[in-house]
Amino acid sequence: MFEFGRDLRKLFDKARESDDLGWLELIGAELVETEARREAIDAGRVSCTRPFAGWMRASALWREHARRTGRRASLDRATAAAGDAARHTTTPDQTAAAAIEAGEIHLLRFDLFGGPETLAAALADVQSVSADRPATQSAAAALHARLTARRARLSGEPSVMLDAAALLDAAVHGARDLPQTMGDELMLDRAALSLEAGVARRDGRLLDQAGRDLRVLVEAASPDYRPLTRARALALAGAGLMALARLARNDAAAQQGRDLFDAAADQFTPDHSPLDWVAVQLARTPGETPLLALVQAEALSREPGLVLGALARERRLATDVDLAEDVGDLAALAGLETIVRQRLNVRTSRPLDWAADQIGMARLAMAKGRLMGIEPRAIGLMLAEAMETARESGVPALVDRAVLAMPEKVSL
Repeated sequence: MFEFGRDLRKLFDKARESDDLGWLELIGAELVETEARREAIDAGRVSCTRPFAGWMRASALWREHARRTGRRASLDRATAAAGDAARHTTTPDQTAAAAIEAGEIHLLRFDLFGGPETLAAALADVQSVSADRPATQSAAAALHARLTARRARLSGEPSVMLDAAALLDAAVHGARDLPQTMGDELMLDRAALSLEAGVARRDGRLLDQAGRDLRVLVEAASPDYRPLTRARALALAGAGLMALARLARNDAAAQQGRDLFDAAADQFTPDHSPLDWVAVQLARTPGETPLLALVQAEALSREPGLVLGALARERRLATDVDLAEDVGDLAALAGLETIVRQRLNVRTSRPLDWAADQIGMARLAMAKGRLMGIEPRAIGLMLAEAMETARESGVPALVDRAVLAMPEKVSL
């Protein structure tokens, strides 16, 4: 045991000097936070001989902690560290690297909290980059491709998505100069875009491309060294199979998709990477996630305004409403309604949280109406407002949930 501990410390000491932060997947979110604090303290010392490198690494560590936990404070610390790095640049290439790091933070902020305007800010960062080193040029191209892919998925237009896929293709081919973690991010983004466009267009070529990317990632990401990358690839593969199964009405494919979700969830514990675990649970088909898992997912994603938090809140509330309606428990529905009304009346509520509760309120009204034999009013308006808020925030998944809740005949 003691030999193992010494070997592990040696591994981490060596990994700390590497540009590839894939080793962070081996440690839990709390240890990532500890590493980020240590790096920021070291970078801020007067005796620090390489302040730019120190602040850049501190930013990357805080960014990883924010990605795993959804904590806005960690994202803000990453922003501050990137700003400190920019103030310590001594070459044009370092200036470019600092701008790319700022763009990566904007991209993560969008993924965590929505807001298409953050994508525009990130594009402004990356378009200002002028680098000499091939690795920095590749990093700028990779970030530009990933940002373009996010905007393309928001548009929902197949032609725009195909153009973005071409950029991702070029970035993947140019990723040889990049750390493996950045190459993996590119392949995950290309697979997600290919799946979405392939299902929308019924395009076998795109679906095959997504399958190849995910197979490569799963085979290359050992569960002993890269559990989070492996889990994300497995969950994306599961989502793709479930989408195809619904189109083809294939029960065997649907079961394979469920098995992939189970495999993804088994790669790590919820405390190791809370948001990755939540994402796996929410990727499952609605109605197939156990209530206890939804309760835990909601508890792990309580940061105000968090995209996954709003989705978990809406999904958990929908499950509670269905369970109460199934047993005809009007008192339980009334209790849920009181809780949701209180949340909706909080003036500081974030738009996404408000939209999730608005969808829940519509579900509650419809469930009570069915049990009491009355026609609920303004359901269409409630859901339309929730959809508009989710759309403006750049969260199509929440828009889809509102669409699913919309009854065939509504009273505005």
